[in-house]
Amino acid sequence: MPRQPRVTRSDGDATRVRILEAAGRLIARSGYADVTSKDVAAKAGVDLASINYHFGSRSGLYDAVLTEAHRRLVNLDELQKLIGSDLEPEAQLYGLFKLLLTRTKQPQAWPISVLGREIFSPSSHLRTLREGEVEPKLSLILKILENMTGIPERDPLLLQCLVSVAAPCMMLLISRKGVSPIADGLSQVPDDVLAEQLCHFAVGGLDAVRKRYKKVADDV
Repeated sequence: MPRQPRVTRSDGDATRVRILEAAGRLIARSGYADVTSKDVAAKAGVDLASINYHFGSRSGLYDAVLTEAHRRLVNLDELQKLIGSDLEPEAQLYGLFKLLLTRTKQPQAWPISVLGREIFSPSSHLRTLREGEVEPKLSLILKILENMTGIPERDPLLLQCLVSVAAPCMMLLISRKGVSPIADGLSQVPDDVLAEQLCHFAVGGLDAVRKRYKKVADDV
């Protein structure tokens, strides 16, 4: 009896991607709690053994989906390239806004829905995502804000700056999912214009914080 050909690495990678895509879309629509491994296998066109082979378990699959979702929204390599560039901090911040806005227009937008579900109804998986993806990227973004304000990364005030900078951007991301009355109007605005607007307001606020921080430091 002739031997069956071995599955190549590319075939295995393709199967893994297909499972991730299927799981991502199902979880974005129904939530992790209501999606079974059987559901994912059926949508991906694979057997249950393939899920266990590539991800170890349903829990491992969800960790991988969250990681993939975050990487599609903000890629660490892209961030490192941006921060390591010769651009001024303001231009780096603009580049970050532009990157995020561009990603939300991609046809397969399940990553935003999956991450939104996990953020608003956190599970134990959020810690894995935070340690593996969020914290390394957050450190790079804080470096931009530190360079713009002179506030050390470990100072809680810089985290407050991050919240202020991120909040309007998150509002835009959510609005593009069609859950905001401003979604239709914003859909007509080019990404570079929105990014410039976000950056303009962020720079103004950060400059005000920088001046106040410097004044307090000088008075001590």
